Amino acid sequence: MQLPHHRYKRSEPSFEAGNLALLSSTIESEAGKDGLNKALQLASALQTTLEIDKLIEVFSTEIRELIPHDSIAFENRQQNILVELGTKARHSCSYQLVVTAQTLGQLSLTRHRKFSEQETLLLESLICSLVYPLRNAIMYKHALTAALTDPLTGANNRSAMNSALIREIELARRHGTPLSLIMLDIDKFKSINDTYGHLAGDFVIKSVADAIMECSRSSDILFRSGGEEFVILLSNTAKEGALMLAERIRLAIASNRYLYGDHEIAVTASLGVACFSPEDNSETLFEKADVALYTAKAEGRNCVRFSDTV
Repeated sequence: MQLPHHRYKRSEPSFEAGNLALLSSTIESEAGKDGLNKALQLASALQTTLEIDKLIEVFSTEIRELIPHDSIAFENRQQNILVELGTKARHSCSYQLVVTAQTLGQLSLTRHRKFSEQETLLLESLICSLVYPLRNAIMYKHALTAALTDPLTGANNRSAMNSALIREIELARRHGTPLSLIMLDIDKFKSINDTYGHLAGDFVIKSVADAIMECSRSSDILFRSGGEEFVILLSNTAKEGALMLAERIRLAIASNRYLYGDHEIAVTASLGVACFSPEDNSETLFEKADVALYTAKAEGRNCVRFSDTV
């Protein structure tokens, strides 16, 4: 049996005052005065957060009395957003949410019995209260991500690194778990820029970032800390694991081919590794990795070194 599927697409004119009056009339006719009051309560509740997962949770909670459901999900694949609440059931209603030609994503509700036509009409009316708060939340997430992301490499930027260092050190100290930091610098990068130009330099930086990401685990956090320098933060990782990952990254960078135009550019990197100690703060942990990196540079580059002292 084919599950019901509804495409929901509203543009700016649908939210003009006259249409809102019609919307209120629709809700009242389908759900009565109590339903209209619930819809007004929903509209108010949806103004309380800019977190997408919380927004979907509020929407689900507020409409459950009018439209019982077992699960709700929202997905925007383009921005890698997925919120799933509850347990999926057999029958579903799905809506493609579009506002002024901007696709927000797909909203789906499921339950064990079919949704009636009256319920789908009411749900479509209630979604009117969701689309603009949801759009605002998505725009906020996008702006926040952009503010913390290096545009060239897609890695986290220095601002994100400073916050993450403080957070991860606090977690490591509180739970007594290991924490390691790898600092990486592309060898002789100024020579690459001088010889092949700044666009070639950007190509090398991006390629090195890609190599680091391919070697790293999902729990590792990559930052471009400045210029040709990167930092990898390794939660729940002690010295041995950090050194193994650093060596894997070094080998990957050295063995890759960097073809830019008619040129093949030789690229290597030096890496410094440090581990968190209870007396460390973000500055001392960073300094220990910096000392290790300086040692790697001084001992011929294209190598990994460890330091447990500043």
